[in-house]
Amino acid sequence: MIEVYNKALDTTIKVNRIIGKIEGDKYGPTLVFFGGIHGNETSGVFALKRVFNNIKPAQVKGTIYGISGNLNALEKHKRYMEDDLNRLWTKQQIKSISRKRVLNSDEKELVALFNLLNEILQTNKPPFYFVDLHTTSSKTLPFITINDALINRKFSQQFPVPIVLGIEEYLNGPLLSYINQLGYVSLGFESGQHDDLSAITNSEAFVYLALAYSGVLDEKAVANLLEYQEQLKTHAKHTNAIFEVVHLHKIHRGERFEMLNGFKSFEAVKRGTPLALSNSIEVASPYTGNIFMPLYQKKGAEGFFIIKPIKPFFLKLSAVLRKIKTDTLLAWLPGISWENKAEGVLQVNITVAKFLAKPLFHLLGYRNRQITSTHLRLNNRERVAKTEVYKSEPWY
Repeated sequence: MIEVYNKALDTTIKVNRIIGKIEGDKYGPTLVFFGGIHGNETSGVFALKRVFNNIKPAQVKGTIYGISGNLNALEKHKRYMEDDLNRLWTKQQIKSISRKRVLNSDEKELVALFNLLNEILQTNKPPFYFVDLHTTSSKTLPFITINDALINRKFSQQFPVPIVLGIEEYLNGPLLSYINQLGYVSLGFESGQHDDLSAITNSEAFVYLALAYSGVLDEKAVANLLEYQEQLKTHAKHTNAIFEVVHLHKIHRGERFEMLNGFKSFEAVKRGTPLALSNSIEVASPYTGNIFMPLYQKKGAEGFFIIKPIKPFFLKLSAVLRKIKTDTLLAWLPGISWENKAEGVLQVNITVAKFLAKPLFHLLGYRNRQITSTHLRLNNRERVAKTEVYKSEPWY
């Protein structure tokens, strides 16, 4: 058991790895919440503690878990100790860590969470839902981040907050990307700035809505359901558009990065607007769009993102194209081949990729990452998504 302090409440609580577990008497989904994957983001842990103290097992259909993320970092109120725990979740890194004889603090946390995740999947019944609760260093609207699979879109669109797609194309090794590769509904919720009281209350509201929307709790059992919806809608300033990441300023080793003061997530910026300093040289926005998650803390490798709203027509078109598996035609083109068809992984020659617009790959559900000087690897979330498991759910 560890002690976790929250500045907004000026309160310390004690938690274990499992903050709470409730098994209902009736058959239903398995809903897993994570809080504190980053140790300086304590709002999710406090929100989960509150929720588990108030839920009555007799109301629950299925099973609910509340899990503390990086225990050592939470206790010390640091984002991480040696390695960012939310950047270690790739198959390659997990395999490498499992072979090590000596692990650092964050690698030990990964092993513990990895074993617990596998235990949950083996001992509980589908459908599974995974929610990772976070906060940001800048002022922000509450928002959802998802890997771009249709089951994630459908479930997330029930919540009255903006949704951001495509962040997995710019980050390597988030926990939710790993879970999404297993085919399950998984989403991240960013509730507000680290030390704001609203970050706790927004997380609490989101947890209750997720329990209701997934069917784990009957909507009548959530007494303040309408208030929670209105709370998030108000804090999100009635913004519920779907955005896509178009740019990341990656902070390189040795770079002296400093955001200019005053930027908030979702704030509109024009191309050429000065945003930050890199080694004392001004960094301007390369696009007209919205700034997203500007970094106002010492630890972190992502300086800022630029996002743009996606037009509803293209969201509908992508859903149609994916359902009829139009992406099968891509492998017939020169320079494109299946690396792993079952997992929806294509290998694309960079020269060929230059002639195929990036939005085309996005429409079909592919997000790319350069793996060699000559090739890209494109991952399709639709081909691994366990869509059949969720088709009978009311929200689908």
